[in-house]
Amino acid sequence: MFQLPNETNLTKILFSHSYFYRFDQKQWDNKKPYPPLGTITAAAFMRNKSYEVALCDVGLANGPEVVDPYIKDNPNFFAIYDDGFNYLTKMCLTNMRQAAFVMAKKTKALNIPVIASSSDSTDHYEEYLSEGVDVVILGEAEQTLLEIVELFTSGKTDLSTIPGIAFMRNNEVVKTPKRPVMRKLDELPIAAWDLIDVDAYRDVWHSRWNYFSLNVATTRGCPFKCNWCAKPIYGNRYNSRSAIHVTNEIELLINSYKPDYVWMCDDIFGLKPGFVQGFRDELNARNLSIKYMIQSRADLLLEEDNIQALADSGLETVWIGAESGSQKILDAMDKGTKVEQIELATRLLKQKGIRVAFFLQFGYLGETKEDIDKTINMVKNLMPDEIGASVSYPLPGTKFFEIVKTQLVSKQNWTDSDDLDLMYDGTFSKSYYKKLHRYVHKVFQLARAKDDFKKLKPSAVFKYFYYQLMSFYFKLQMANAK
Repeated sequence: MFQLPNETNLTKILFSHSYFYRFDQKQWDNKKPYPPLGTITAAAFMRNKSYEVALCDVGLANGPEVVDPYIKDNPNFFAIYDDGFNYLTKMCLTNMRQAAFVMAKKTKALNIPVIASSSDSTDHYEEYLSEGVDVVILGEAEQTLLEIVELFTSGKTDLSTIPGIAFMRNNEVVKTPKRPVMRKLDELPIAAWDLIDVDAYRDVWHSRWNYFSLNVATTRGCPFKCNWCAKPIYGNRYNSRSAIHVTNEIELLINSYKPDYVWMCDDIFGLKPGFVQGFRDELNARNLSIKYMIQSRADLLLEEDNIQALADSGLETVWIGAESGSQKILDAMDKGTKVEQIELATRLLKQKGIRVAFFLQFGYLGETKEDIDKTINMVKNLMPDEIGASVSYPLPGTKFFEIVKTQLVSKQNWTDSDDLDLMYDGTFSKSYYKKLHRYVHKVFQLARAKDDFKKLKPSAVFKYFYYQLMSFYFKLQMANAK
């Protein structure tokens, strides 16, 4: 049962989260960390409700012991509140789960109530409740967190009156009815950026790159039905901030922190009809010039004059959820897009000088060698500027998970984002897909080297022969791994 501290004035909330970049070697090596946007949005929300807030940002920390001095300051509540806008937290990585458990136990030992909100705790609330967490918030969390705190500051203890949570009562797990998602996002305050040591993030970026980026979210949720995509926090509905509200935050970031880029971390940017055009107009009205990056869908990009409006507003890179060059696989995924739309959107974006990147996914049920070849040929023919390749990853709450869950015996989550372990019976072996991941990247780099060679770039000759050799090597490795 949820235990109250002895103090009568329950006003101080310590926020943290459980994504440690150092525990995800691939991401730490990449040196592109983002502050926990969802966490500081919740902190701003609670601060606006007259609660005192503090933040223990573990993003750049060495380990969960970083929380020690913060909890010794005796907060009234400890909220492990993950950034639901960060796709890495949606992957429910076990390294981060174990870190959350350590922080929860440390805090619980001081008799401080622990609340958890994340994709992973929503999917695995029973585990979190058994590891020191008092209440798990299921789904969107700001209003729920407020009601939990209000309940106990008023001296009441009946958590069952609050929708959207799980907790223990009489040694049994209680799960309350689902809470509807928030619709009027402009009522939320701008994230509490003052709680972040932005310079520390800038320093990490500058240790490898000559630019720095910060993150902004314009929407919550996604209405599309890709059957492998988990949406445990914001669900299948989507709601959008206004262009004015978003531009207010961007203006604050530009004036206060001067990022070179902005990462629009929505699942799908520009879902609301007219938003992209309104955003462009709002930036122009304020004389704001930005470069930014988004995630989108090929079919959405082709609507109205979206591509022109995106170009006019400063879009530099769009990551398209291409997934596969095989229409058969796209249809099996319930993706709702056509290969032809990927091709057309890519060509139109390039004509406007916008960089194009593809998310690719291998190993989906029923995928054959022919399907894999179609994806590789799509990459070679369309020549995106970047690719991100993975294998299909079944997460709770998805149709895909339900199909393969009986095969998920010894392992149900990846350890980190470079794990890429095929956890069910695919067409080929796990080892094959590991080699395929490397092969696809080498083939991609080889295609780019060929293109550079045609442009007479001096470094192209070495790169061409190197990537030709490496792609041949991994092709042999794949043949041996079948």
